[in-house]
Amino acid sequence: MVAILVVSGFTLAHGVVPWAVSWLTQRHGWTGGRPGLWNLPGLVPVVAGAAGFAWILVAGSAETPQRVDLTLTPSFLLMRGPYRFTRNPMYGAELTLWFGWAIWYGSVAVLSGCVVFWAVVNFVVVPREERTLEAQFGEAYRDYKAKKPRWFRPLS
Repeated sequence: MVAILVVSGFTLAHGVVPWAVSWLTQRHGWTGGRPGLWNLPGLVPVVAGAAGFAWILVAGSAETPQRVDLTLTPSFLLMRGPYRFTRNPMYGAELTLWFGWAIWYGSVAVLSGCVVFWAVVNFVVVPREERTLEAQFGEAYRDYKAKKPRWFRPLS
């Protein structure tokens, strides 16, 4: 039941909302109600973001204890699956989806939404979450934070 609610909420927030926002401005590249050739590459980040979300859901479900108290303070620390590569894979998947939709719809409004979403997450939400996790898990989280990037390390 929880998984259905999570997937439904994710789909609404990162599928339906970008679609609705795309109607606020002109859809560049679209003709006759269809995307143009240059809009098609937007499906690559959309699929990558959806796959990332699915990976997070499956990996998180496998690592989650049988009983979890649903509070604002986390009761366990995820460090496996996609969390081996970044401390914020969920936000990364969400931002990847919004960026892909911006290209797919050729929408300045969706791209603006993506930029605003990134700014709020990067400068407000993630720092608050990091403070909460440090307070809750102490040295274990500080060690994880020192080893894993907030977003992604550049390929080298």
